[in-house]
Amino acid sequence: MALYGYYRSSAAYRLRIALNLKGLDYENIPVSLLAGEHRNEDYLKLNAQGLVPALKDGDLTLGQSMAILEYLEETRPEAPLLPADAAGRARVRQIANIIACDIHPLDNLRVLKYLKGALGISDEAKDDWYRHWILLGFEAIETMLQDGKSGTYCHGDSPTFADVCLLPQLYNARRFNTPLDKFPNILRIEELCNTQEAFIKAQPENQPDAK
Repeated sequence: MALYGYYRSSAAYRLRIALNLKGLDYENIPVSLLAGEHRNEDYLKLNAQGLVPALKDGDLTLGQSMAILEYLEETRPEAPLLPADAAGRARVRQIANIIACDIHPLDNLRVLKYLKGALGISDEAKDDWYRHWILLGFEAIETMLQDGKSGTYCHGDSPTFADVCLLPQLYNARRFNTPLDKFPNILRIEELCNTQEAFIKAQPENQPDAK
């Protein structure tokens, strides 16, 4: 199994966490977004969308991190990252998708480049944009974490898709100096996750392509 990714890609980061939590061996193959390696012909043969991550499992190659998470859950059910009950699975997916569908796409590197390049906005305005969407999503997640259904993690007492998605977004939030004081439950979960080897090994600074 091989994971093609970039050390700062939050989508690749969430897959590293999931693979580690499931105890799966994989080759970590760096693809530099800054150098444009994701647009190289060889990489486009693996992932026609030209984005990271991509996961190669035997003869199968998949893109899109949430689809890959679902694939891993279905094909490697040990150390499950989704609850056993339908309501729990839906709640976990809701939290995960607030990040993966609502925050992350708006703060993606290619969006930021377009804002600054094609639209000519300032660095200050770009950073304000970034923080705005993180804060909006985190406010919703923090409210959900107060509904009595969370345990030590976002849902229950073991990591799920929700935690796998949350930690990379917190890393990004800090890179852009996003104020986080009003999210005590999110910060509590972050602190807990960052004591676990699976999360520590997945951190950007611990990747072979970290600058």
